[in-house]
Amino acid sequence: MVKTRNMILHIDMDAFYASIEQRDDPTLLGKPVVVGGNAKRGVVAAASYEARRFGIHSAMSGQRAAELCPHAVFVKSRLDHYAAVGRQVREIFLRFTPMVQPLSLDEAFLDVAGTLRLFGSASNIGGQIKTLIQEELSLTASVGIAPLKFVAKIASDIQKPDGFTEVKTDEIQSFLDPLPVSRLWGVGRVGNRKLAALQLKTIGDIRRYDRRVLFEKFGNWGEHLWTLANGIDERKVVPDRTAKQISHERTFSVDIDDAQMMRAVISHLCEQVTRRLRRNDRWTRAVTVKYRCDDFQTFAQTRTFTQPTQATDSVFRTAMTLLSELSAKHPKPIRLLGVSLGNLTKKGSRQLDLFQSEAEEQSQKAVDQVVDQLSDQIGKDSVYRATSHVWIKRSEKRSNE
Repeated sequence: MVKTRNMILHIDMDAFYASIEQRDDPTLLGKPVVVGGNAKRGVVAAASYEARRFGIHSAMSGQRAAELCPHAVFVKSRLDHYAAVGRQVREIFLRFTPMVQPLSLDEAFLDVAGTLRLFGSASNIGGQIKTLIQEELSLTASVGIAPLKFVAKIASDIQKPDGFTEVKTDEIQSFLDPLPVSRLWGVGRVGNRKLAALQLKTIGDIRRYDRRVLFEKFGNWGEHLWTLANGIDERKVVPDRTAKQISHERTFSVDIDDAQMMRAVISHLCEQVTRRLRRNDRWTRAVTVKYRCDDFQTFAQTRTFTQPTQATDSVFRTAMTLLSELSAKHPKPIRLLGVSLGNLTKKGSRQLDLFQSEAEEQSQKAVDQVVDQLSDQIGKDSVYRATSHVWIKRSEKRSNE
């Protein structure tokens, strides 16, 4: 059912932060390296493959990581350095196509359909990129190639680390069918259980299931899963220069209805998106809150700012207003919250809000700068606003369980 002229690569750097640390300090090679946190406090930002074998993963507390692997080597995060290496990786991508859509510092989609005549097949391009990353940066990457974005993403995960998997148009169904449903975008632990209740364990099971029944049971989510399982994905690679928003969302393993917890999640998400906003030297004119109920119905509301901003406090206050409105309209337990910033712009001429003094604006800016600097030095969840506390502590507790 695939109808596309796209030729998409998904490239994912292997254990990016930890691999950089091992590259820069050869004495760390072969050792379980944990980036961020320490044996007593803080949160793991990344773990080498040697550390992952002990069950260590990102967002886990440093204390729990030390319990799992007492001989783990903890190193401080160097986000500015990782970002610089990430730019070097992206420069390699841009040698082959301008159609590059970064997802983070360590992964991106590339559409190479328009440059095949210059560089040969997509497989040839993927191989060249892997080789250049190894030769120029002494790092490894895993590459997935497919006509569809989500298939390329899955393909890059199949043989990590240092993987290379190509899925051609006539191979998509045979590639997807035996994979577990958890491989599909949007299927977490809760979704997995709901699908298992219908004896839907593989992507092939979903493909063969009645589309109308899936929609009746799960609404748009069911339609989304059936569409992907049948090899349908209309999403294009969106180059970074045309990206219109920065977003962050969280799906909960257990639905929540506690107002204090929702507030803490929104606070945490606002910190994440505004930190990325400032790191990319952008300002936003609009904030959107995404709100998915326990029945998988999804709602969103947006509010624009009178002047562009990059202040966490301004975004948080507006996001909380939107959350309150959504909660009042749809008073159900929720399984997902998201915050996105839109109408992004470079810093231009700005006028102070009628009700905001210059001193207040400068105070917000100073707080954000301090939090950004400390987060870069000791880990993103080591310093945060008090409004995020309940969610951060819950996340750390679950990581220790």
